[in-house]
Amino acid sequence: MTLQQGAPGLPYIVQSFDLPLGLARRLQSLGMTPGSQVRILRKKNQGAMVVKFRGSRFALGRAISSHITVKEVARHGS
Repeated sequence: MTLQQGAPGLPYIVQSFDLPLGLARRLQSLGMTPGSQVRILRKKNQGAMVVKFRGSRFALGRAISSHITVKEVARHGS
């Protein structure tokens, strides 16, 4: 699934990027690396979203979030 398909409030693990190299490196320099956890805080109708990773909040547009592959963090007791 892509980050764009995720639901607000749930944690996800970043698996990979399908972005231009410069943009992928920029996200990695900010701390969004494969294996890191990201949480969607808010989503707008146009596709923009606010996410939190490594203790910081960032706004991402649909063009970026739809090219970040994530998996949902397994919940205990489910």
